[in-house]
Amino acid sequence: MKKTMDIEQLHFEHQVWGKELTFFADEIKIYENRLEKLVSSSDNKEMLAGLEHFQNQFIRQKEVMDQLNHDIHVHEKHLSGLAEKDMEAAPSDSGLHDKMREDMNQFRKIYGDLKTEFFKFMGKWMS
Repeated sequence: MKKTMDIEQLHFEHQVWGKELTFFADEIKIYENRLEKLVSSSDNKEMLAGLEHFQNQFIRQKEVMDQLNHDIHVHEKHLSGLAEKDMEAAPSDSGLHDKMREDMNQFRKIYGDLKTEFFKFMGKWMS
């Protein structure tokens, strides 16, 4: 049985993912601003090491978000070409989309865990 996916549904999911990634990027900017303020106001080596850890993690998460945005954009261009030709998405598109969905789910989990860790760290040093 061939599995085709509705291009409109794939497009909608791409839009949601793009908006989520934009939101996460904005959140990271807020966290980075907080890190900058703490770095300039502390000389505690343990705290500074933790701040560096989070700075590195936020940089890495931005790299992952850039890659996810790129993948979404490439797949979106492909789907637009299919839509212009009045074609359906092929099973290979659904396989790629399923992988992208899994990548987004994995990113959400890793990013959520990082936020939890960051807030625990902040609670330790801000209390």
